[in-house]
Amino acid sequence: MNKVALITGSSKGIGRAIAISFAKKGYSVVVNYNSDLEGAKDTLNEVLKYSKGIIIKCDIANELEVKDMVETIIREYNHIDVLVNNAGIAIDTTFEDKTPEHFRKILDVNLIGTFLVSKYVGNYMMKDKQGSIINISSTNGLNTTYPESLDYDASKAGIISLTHNLATQYAPYIKVNAVCPGWVNTSMNKELDKEFIDNTTKYIKLGRFAEPEEIANVVSFLASDEASYVNDSIIRVDGGEVI
Repeated sequence: MNKVALITGSSKGIGRAIAISFAKKGYSVVVNYNSDLEGAKDTLNEVLKYSKGIIIKCDIANELEVKDMVETIIREYNHIDVLVNNAGIAIDTTFEDKTPEHFRKILDVNLIGTFLVSKYVGNYMMKDKQGSIINISSTNGLNTTYPESLDYDASKAGIISLTHNLATQYAPYIKVNAVCPGWVNTSMNKELDKEFIDNTTKYIKLGRFAEPEEIANVVSFLASDEASYVNDSIIRVDGGEVI
């Protein structure tokens, strides 16, 4: 029986790289998206080169949609072995332009969405007494701070706290860890100007941004048997960025 991995927000970027990484390891992969259907199809096409997979549309901030998504996966596969909470959004504005609406939207998707998917998937993992949950946080949730993204930063810090609590709640059966990427070459960062990139890179010991596949490698390791004793850990993957 193939293991099953659900990757939220896997229509592009880090999520797509993670989905493909699990497919290469023989997992049946559930590609989740909210608005980018074409991107999700592209991800699934890559997944199907190596393994099986399906696409499910779900707004992870909507509890009923999350419940339906998880029940659909259980009907299809009867189990979920790995959950990667990758879906997230950012709305960067000046501090003065930040609004409560911005803040709530970011928290609804990034933090509450991560909680909801973990809760509904965790219920089935606990029945099976096995599973691995990997949350994608950010160095912004640790000590890389930008006032323009303070709502995003707060949501990612919340994910770190949530990781610790879920590891306690689901012990000893489910491993729960978090990965904190630094700067990554994704579409989210394509709009950054060259001067900012050059200046930021000066503070990264490896002298470059990460590729999405390099984050995916760490995630797939955490889900593997080789990481069987890694639990409740927050792993920074930032090329040695100096804060």
